Amino acid sequence: MVFVAESAKSKINEIVQQESLGNDYFVRVSVTSGGCSGLSYSMDFDNESQPNDQVFEDNGVKVVTDLKSFLYLCNTTLEFSGGLSGKGFFFNNPNAARTCGCGESFAV
Repeated sequence: MVFVAESAKSKINEIVQQESLGNDYFVRVSVTSGGCSGLSYSMDFDNESQPNDQVFEDNGVKVVTDLKSFLYLCNTTLEFSGGLSGKGFFFNNPNAARTCGCGESFAV
């Protein structure tokens, strides 16, 4: 399962309204090679499902990830931190053995 914190839900709903995205859009999260710790997170809005997608709904938000990424994202919570010192969307990943200073990459 990939979880969505209340803070992320609020920001996602705000973006959906601003961008006039339809009800068929969902949040796609994935993990790619790269970053200073070896693996990087990716997040975007999408409306096309892929054959091996893993689909979750938490806190009223539909989250989709590919099977390979799910192995790294299992039990991760998508969060949002705003304000001057906020870091935007970020992943609270219990599987990460270490993360970089910016929080955008990790290693397991």
